[in-house]
Amino acid sequence: MEMGEPLVMDRERLTADLEFADDSSSIVIKIRRRLPDFLQSVKLKYVKLGLSSITISATYLVAPFLFLSAVSALRLDLESALAAATVVVVLTTIYLLKRPRPVYLIDFACYKPEDELKISKDGFLDMTEKTGAFSEETLEFQTKITKRSGLGDETYLPPGIQARPPRLSMAEARMEAEAVMFGCLDALFKRTGINPSRDVGILIVNCSLFNPTPSLSAMIVNRYKMRSDIKSFNLGGMGCSAGLISIDLAKDLLQANRNSYALVLSMENITLNWYFGNDRSMLLSNCIFRMGGGAVLLSNRAADSGRAKYRLMHTVRTHKGADDGCYQCVYQKEDAQGNIGVSLARELMAVAGDALKTNITTLGPLVLPLSEQMKFLATLVARRVLRMRRVRPYIPDFKKAFEHFCVHAGGRAVLDEVQKNLGLHDRDMEPGRSALHRFGNTSSSTLWYELAYAEAKGRVRSGDRVWQIGFGSGFKCNSAVWRAMRDVPAVGQTDSCNPWADCIHLYPAK
Repeated sequence: MEMGEPLVMDRERLTADLEFADDSSSIVIKIRRRLPDFLQSVKLKYVKLGLSSITISATYLVAPFLFLSAVSALRLDLESALAAATVVVVLTTIYLLKRPRPVYLIDFACYKPEDELKISKDGFLDMTEKTGAFSEETLEFQTKITKRSGLGDETYLPPGIQARPPRLSMAEARMEAEAVMFGCLDALFKRTGINPSRDVGILIVNCSLFNPTPSLSAMIVNRYKMRSDIKSFNLGGMGCSAGLISIDLAKDLLQANRNSYALVLSMENITLNWYFGNDRSMLLSNCIFRMGGGAVLLSNRAADSGRAKYRLMHTVRTHKGADDGCYQCVYQKEDAQGNIGVSLARELMAVAGDALKTNITTLGPLVLPLSEQMKFLATLVARRVLRMRRVRPYIPDFKKAFEHFCVHAGGRAVLDEVQKNLGLHDRDMEPGRSALHRFGNTSSSTLWYELAYAEAKGRVRSGDRVWQIGFGSGFKCNSAVWRAMRDVPAVGQTDSCNPWADCIHLYPAK
């Protein structure tokens, strides 16, 4: 920013506290950045975006019946009636061809590392101090962040990071990736009975910060000797929301490929992405990110509807990358000493809130009951069309649209602010807070640890609706909506796919 350029701050994003410095000669202004107040503004274009997807599908469905009604009213002769019937057949055929194929989630598995990789908060702080890479000030900062992070004492870090001195090599990073990917994939294939070398036609892997050659997807193809015509994709640099981007991509690919299985693997690699500098904005990642991954098996085969756990109902993606502030709020770069790390800007919470507001405004018309949509639209028209500024905007009650909420556990503050702005109960946020406490922030796979929590508690019933919300660099906010196809029984202690099998009785943490 050039000297003399005014600093403009959005009032709905920032609050400030005034404190006098120790020397009494200056004033310290502390800025607290929170999620924006969703009651302040709603943009109509995002409401229209959600409504448009409903309108297009409804047009194909209703048109034949409207046409038949018109024919009946006109009482046409035999020749005209045959022509009308032909039109109805054509319209019905178009609808059937345009109608999206259902996408089923057969099952999923989350990786649970070996016990020797567990690390407590005190163990993490002791490890950090013994590296000798951090100043006293940054050690104190990491201590403060760690104590307030919401993480428990049984999260996991890879062996290369915990070793003294650290073993930071491509070989160690590959070992971490193989342990995570093959650990959850082996469990998933065993549970579902899928033969990966024969049955899987689509493979999508997402990992933001570790992209070796050959790719991670190629590592999986090689390990399981998959088909030569497999459609494989490797998504990098897309942040913690990349898991839902992968689901959305798989959905589109399943529309174009009949009778197919799609395998989605979401993970992050920590070994080569640990920060050994003293820039506070880059140290947050060390304090909250931990080892983990999840594998999901999707299908569009009608025969799988009976055994599937969930059906994918909607995906909504929001990208704020056109704004420079949003684009740079999560940014990998070098610090002043040349150490590479991921910088988290102070504006991150406000940026995440704006993205979430846009996303739920688009999602609302797709999922909310009519009563909630009418309340929302009535207040929107009163404020925007009739200019009745005293009318308070109505934030729909999403608890009437979903039974389960899986909010990306990016940190305790993120979960607290989402709960506050969406009016959710503590029980709604329990999967997110429990996943953060037990496993830490496992990036794009966190949402699957949260859904596994709801399953382990035996809370998922047939017909229940699940809302997954992911945030990621770029900046992106993505949603996926699932409907349970059957009751999911509480987890047993020998379940190899559910990471909560041996500890679900300890949660929610007191």
